Amino acid sequence: MMSDRIAAYVDKVYAYAVKKTFSDEEAAELSQEILYTAVRELPRLRDESRFEPWLWSLAQNVAKSFRRKQGKQRAMFSYDIPEDLAYEEDTDSENEELYALLRRKIAMLSAIYREIILLYYYDGLSTKQISEHLKIPEGTVTWRLSEARNKLKKECSTMEDFTLKPVKLRIDIYGSGNFGCDVPFPDVYINDALSQNILYFCYEEAQSIEEISKLCGVPAYYVEDRIENLMKREAVVRAGKDKYRTDFIIWSDKYGIYCEQTAEKALMPIMDKLLLALKSIAAEAGGIDFYQAGKSAADLFFLYGILAFETERKKFCRLPYPEIKKKYDGNAWCYVGNMETGAHKRIKLTTLHCGNEGVRGRYTHTVYCGFAGLPRRETMFNKQIDACIDILRTGHSDDRDATALAVQQGYLQRKEDGSLFVTAPAFTDEQMTQFEQIVERHLSALMDDYSALAEKWIAGYKKLFPKHLSDDADRMCYSMFKDLYSVIADYAVRTGAAAAPTPGSYCDVLLQIR
Repeated sequence: MMSDRIAAYVDKVYAYAVKKTFSDEEAAELSQEILYTAVRELPRLRDESRFEPWLWSLAQNVAKSFRRKQGKQRAMFSYDIPEDLAYEEDTDSENEELYALLRRKIAMLSAIYREIILLYYYDGLSTKQISEHLKIPEGTVTWRLSEARNKLKKECSTMEDFTLKPVKLRIDIYGSGNFGCDVPFPDVYINDALSQNILYFCYEEAQSIEEISKLCGVPAYYVEDRIENLMKREAVVRAGKDKYRTDFIIWSDKYGIYCEQTAEKALMPIMDKLLLALKSIAAEAGGIDFYQAGKSAADLFFLYGILAFETERKKFCRLPYPEIKKKYDGNAWCYVGNMETGAHKRIKLTTLHCGNEGVRGRYTHTVYCGFAGLPRRETMFNKQIDACIDILRTGHSDDRDATALAVQQGYLQRKEDGSLFVTAPAFTDEQMTQFEQIVERHLSALMDDYSALAEKWIAGYKKLFPKHLSDDADRMCYSMFKDLYSVIADYAVRTGAAAAPTPGSYCDVLLQIR
């Protein structure tokens, strides 16, 4: 029967879909659409001898329609440099030689076993997920996996539990772009396990296809397919004729180790003067008639400090910030990877922004975290910001949905008398001008010395990055002018020069847009 002929082409259709897409999910979806369309259109095929050219012509048409559908709906967002999540890996150095041997053995397995092994151990899919992925019965997957394991066990008699140790990265982006529910973030297309390993091995040193194949333990043709996609997605670049290197920063523990060992020492020549200036700013800023959200002077100390350093960065920071170039999709963004274990603290003062464009007054909600033990808090969106500003101005908001959501998320709290209370401090434009004048009086005189010390330390920090990532490194180093405030804040808490933040408190603020 002709339907049986279609079933016989499942593997070939899936392979075709992989070449036309850039993620496992898209490949599965496209191959399914091709096969469904073939079943539906099969009765119209009059000449059975023309089946194969008919099928591939149909596949091309479905693929074109699929690509158009993927780009129909878009929504604009802006993304700050993402907060990094620790990557935990249970390593066993004594078994590294065994892991390398296992990878080499997998590369020599027949294709029928190798693909199952890669999906199971490199991509971490369950047998059920592999069954769905490859469109074959789960029992077949289990049998093939068992057979592959047996082949390896015959040659590795000391193996107690079959396991591989592929590198795992968390890949994200920063910049801006047209991404939303219907348009995936760019990292989706390079997040499979083999691509992560290629990116890792090509980060510090350029590698050839053959070298990558040996390091990852997979056949060269698998690597070639991934490299082709990674180049198209601008995640790797050529380094000479036959080598490739990762074209974005991958954070590892070496950056945190450098920060722990050197950052505080670098600022010690003026640490006491900086703390004295920050205390003077806090004492005087408390006299500004801004909305303090019931926060204690001790908690506000950290908000004053980061606002002061943001103010001074605008005037004193001489570090370059290269423009983010547009990518293949026409948007300006960059990848960033992470494989930190969490054992070492890299300096990273995370700043999250969201603003409104409402007629009731334009404000941003800004959250700072990553220092003095202050936790992350998600930012409000525009309607919640509007509702909070309404509460501050009149005690009431007509937007019941936004108000209810703000209460649910903790931006608003209900007091015993039933009135609503905004939990974030707020500065008007005029009040922020008063604050900047206070900063000018107490901190600006120290900024030349601070700049010199910070720039010297940052120059050493930049040397940790691969040379070909100079622009990426400059963007990361630019934020350090402000982020080094976290070193000052942590030192103040540790030495008792400042009280620790109240447990559960946040460092966030509503600022009127100028």
